[in-house]
Amino acid sequence: MKEEETVVLKGVTLPGGRVADLTLGEGRVVHVGAAGRADAVIDASGLLCVPAAVDMHTHLRGGATQGAKEDWASGTASALSGGVTVVVDQPNTVPPLTTREAFRARVSEARDHALCHFAINAGVVSGADLVGLWQEGAMAFGEIFAGPSSYGAAVPEDVLKDAFLTLRDLGALATVHAEDPLPGTPATLADHDRLRPADTEVRAVRAVSSLLPPGGRVHFCHMSTAAAVDAAAGTVEVTPHHLFLSRECFTPDDTHARVNPPLRSEEERRRLWSRWERIDVVASDHAPHTAGEKAAPFADAPSGMPGVETMVPLLMAAVREGRLSLASVIEKTAINPAQILGTPAAGFLPGERADFALYPAKTTKIDPDALHTKCTWTPYEGMEAVFPEIVVMGGACVVRDGEIATGTAGSWVPGKGYIR
Repeated sequence: MKEEETVVLKGVTLPGGRVADLTLGEGRVVHVGAAGRADAVIDASGLLCVPAAVDMHTHLRGGATQGAKEDWASGTASALSGGVTVVVDQPNTVPPLTTREAFRARVSEARDHALCHFAINAGVVSGADLVGLWQEGAMAFGEIFAGPSSYGAAVPEDVLKDAFLTLRDLGALATVHAEDPLPGTPATLADHDRLRPADTEVRAVRAVSSLLPPGGRVHFCHMSTAAAVDAAAGTVEVTPHHLFLSRECFTPDDTHARVNPPLRSEEERRRLWSRWERIDVVASDHAPHTAGEKAAPFADAPSGMPGVETMVPLLMAAVREGRLSLASVIEKTAINPAQILGTPAAGFLPGERADFALYPAKTTKIDPDALHTKCTWTPYEGMEAVFPEIVVMGGACVVRDGEIATGTAGSWVPGKGYIR
């Protein structure tokens, strides 16, 4: 289906409950109401239509050394199948995105293979060409590692302080992984939590906030505790795994649940939910590793888990069950991420971006065999979710009944500093 065609989504249920026809053309909303002539009509009766999500924290892997974990084709197929039409890739790739040349190569790889729209962040380390990366089209900078994590060493305080000044002057957003791990090697999930404890996460958040100059912008990634959310000076992101999973959900040495920051106790998970109104963004931190890598002893297994395909379906199940408002889910997955990044949000007003996900009323259990990630497993196996039956991107139907349309391709969304 070509983007310039006029498409009608017939009989959709809008977020407020109204049933209407949604007319789309040239990648935008044309009209909401009774439809006129159209090149294509899609029967969407009984489906809830919401703006498609922007996942502002993904690790799409790829390249020569990480392609077995995930690549742009499989990762973005997962995104579309989960109602996400824009992904933001993080810069702790191999090689890391700290030079113009590495950044250009990453954009080129994504352009060749991505099925949904994509943006790419740039890295912050000593000697990184921040101005050059901004001009190359970096959407934001980070996640910047205030504490070490997989494929990322901690950035020294003096380097971070200078970088914040440069980014402030550029008008760029800094996104931060705020942890301060204790020395030691974990053998269990409880050990992992003990060595990356809640109080050091809070301390790291406060330390980063103290370095931010007046006028600087910071976004805190994957906050895992209520206290860290409370301490944050900028915008706040949480993940589905910190909202829906606790370490008690797993056996003590289950490496599939190893992630940074760690899964917390069930009590702490419930406290994090109590900060729902303060949380600005839900993002997946999609960071897949192969089943073989996760089969290593706990001390050697990498941290990270897949999540881009299951993020919105888990939240939509919570909406269907009456535990969350639909408006808050749309706000945290579609409106706020676009606003923070400075990109146009999808919406229902004439002229707004026509990216939508259409959900049925029924929930299903998450089946790893039905997902599109290369890593072949999910920590959410068996949990209730609502997957979209139809996904529209750029005014065209790109997913229908679990199948991605032939010829589907995304486009690069460069940051505000792009000058080429």
